[in-house]
Amino acid sequence: MRRNWLHKGLLVLLGCALMAGCTSGTAQEQGQKSRFKIMFSDESYFYQEYGDLYTISHPDVEIEVVSMNSLINYSDTKSFDHAKAFSDFVDKEMPDIVLLSSSNGDYQKFVEDGKLMELDSLIQRDKYDLDTFYSGMVDVLKEEGDGKLYGLSPTFSPSAVLYNADLFAKYGIEVPHDGMTWKEILDLARRFPTEGDKDTRVYGFGMLYGDSLESLASEIAGYQGLQMLSPSTMKLTLNSDSWVQAYKLAKDALDSNAIYKPDSEGDSSGTVREYYQNQLFVNGRVAMTVENFSTLRNLKQAQDSLEDYKPFQIGVAAGPVDPADPESSRGIFFNDIFAIRANSPNADAAWDFIKYVNGEECAKVKSKSISQSLLSRMGYSEEYKGIDLEPFYKLKPKLDRESRRVWDMIPKSFYPKYQPILNRELQLVQANKKSIEEALQTVQKESQVVLDMLLKEEAEKSGTSDSAKTETSAAGTTKSFGEAPSDSSI
Repeated sequence: MRRNWLHKGLLVLLGCALMAGCTSGTAQEQGQKSRFKIMFSDESYFYQEYGDLYTISHPDVEIEVVSMNSLINYSDTKSFDHAKAFSDFVDKEMPDIVLLSSSNGDYQKFVEDGKLMELDSLIQRDKYDLDTFYSGMVDVLKEEGDGKLYGLSPTFSPSAVLYNADLFAKYGIEVPHDGMTWKEILDLARRFPTEGDKDTRVYGFGMLYGDSLESLASEIAGYQGLQMLSPSTMKLTLNSDSWVQAYKLAKDALDSNAIYKPDSEGDSSGTVREYYQNQLFVNGRVAMTVENFSTLRNLKQAQDSLEDYKPFQIGVAAGPVDPADPESSRGIFFNDIFAIRANSPNADAAWDFIKYVNGEECAKVKSKSISQSLLSRMGYSEEYKGIDLEPFYKLKPKLDRESRRVWDMIPKSFYPKYQPILNRELQLVQANKKSIEEALQTVQKESQVVLDMLLKEEAEKSGTSDSAKTETSAAGTTKSFGEAPSDSSI
């Protein structure tokens, strides 16, 4: 759907007056109309986030936005193959600028397939400043590109340990520090009192959806890079020392009664007050949580929405970290990576846009309204409503290149059969009728039978042998949990 470049004429005139000389690109220098085609989740959202701001200083650029809603609408169907659908979408629409993500493997896959233009030569040609970027973003995108840069992301989404400094002061407990592991966080949570009724008491730790043994153990395992399947053998790896330890850590914390277990999953229906009742950290009754930057926005919204809201001092600590790699975090993602499609006929215009939205001028404006993500261009979002944001920038992102291979290798029909087995065994654990070791051993044994059967059925349908199916999957897929280490290497 094409947006006329004459829209918002008043803003254009203002932009020309205030920002003359900011435009660039060969076509503009020659007096020609410059254009590019960009893919984005939604056209109106694109203009809200980037388009309107860009057209102020680039009035002669014509932008065509192709919506990705079709991918989103079909993503929940059983037969949906994200990697294939995404690749087919790009091949069909042929956008000049491709929107990619680090969390699902799209960026790495497109680099490996030669579908992107490297940016290093353009950066060198224009002497484009990378020094003031969050170095973790540049480093990880270069790592994904085998040493070359194929995209830039103006924002990133980091998680951290958020804490209620007033509660720590009240109970005389030292506040969290940067680089804490999950064990240190949950041990610290147990130092808070556990008495009182559920409507008034304080909890040492709580996440909005951390209300089960499975979800908390999965959070712990995720930050340590544990995976449930080895792609080289197609064997489940839940019955390993590391998975057992993750579940034990979660169970001990939950049994201590220091962890908030919500009655619901934060349903947004009902009144504003009812919505925030399930967010105990936001309303001051949980001492610590692990959430992303958007939680700070929720705190501000609660304060603005509730007349009797009692604000409290917020602290931020970098983490959690894997004890084996305390300088990095697996809780950092880049979900708006802008890249230029290989062989794009409008590469100059596309690069001009990418330069702008990742540049200092755009960062300066965006810093006034940051909401869900932080700016990759450093020096413009150092604090939010008086809260120091520096800890969000301290750790390096940790993206396991192998960890995204398993999702596409496991048939979707596996999960509805796997989940009841896991639920049954964890219920026995919580009732103290089985040890965690026994439960995970049973889950792995029974689930492996299911997985082997489904893989065999898929192989028969495709006319390939089980071994060929496994070899093809291990070599050709890109997005998954990733490979878990064996017991001997954990």
